[in-house]
Amino acid sequence: MHPEWASSGIRLIIFLFFVVFIRAQGTYWLGRATAQGALSGSGRDGLRGKIAAWFNGPIPRKGADLLEKWGLILIPLCFLTVGVQTAVNAGSGVVRLKWRTYTLCMIPGCIAWAFLYGFGMLAVWMSILAAIAGSWWGWAGILTVLSIIAAIVVVRRRRSRPLEAPVQAQNS
Repeated sequence: MHPEWASSGIRLIIFLFFVVFIRAQGTYWLGRATAQGALSGSGRDGLRGKIAAWFNGPIPRKGADLLEKWGLILIPLCFLTVGVQTAVNAGSGVVRLKWRTYTLCMIPGCIAWAFLYGFGMLAVWMSILAAIAGSWWGWAGILTVLSIIAAIVVVRRRRSRPLEAPVQAQNS
């Protein structure tokens, strides 16, 4: 539920931007705290030591290197998905991606997310992605949306046409 002052227009887009910005930052910092907690077990024996060793190992380092290299593309694009967004945001924190890099990369994604949700276009976008991936459900969704748009256009055009006067037979 959103506040009444943010019910539509630019106010809604700004409100949604801050919602997703705060959520993404929170997810990043939870991932970062998880990594810090795991790393506190460095040098210990047992499970805590193994977890700390993993966090210092090649897999998180490779993830961080990939995010440093491709984050400019990957992080904003994750905001155009459902399900991947949280994993990328938390993963950025887990691999300890630089906060400044992460934040600068996520801002365009937050803007896109706010517009998608603000204009109710998320379902359309997800149908497009599903269709590109080869899903017939995605194509069905796209065809449904296009049919609705076509019906709206036809109805509006018919309503905007002036009524024609009936043709009367001329008596000569």
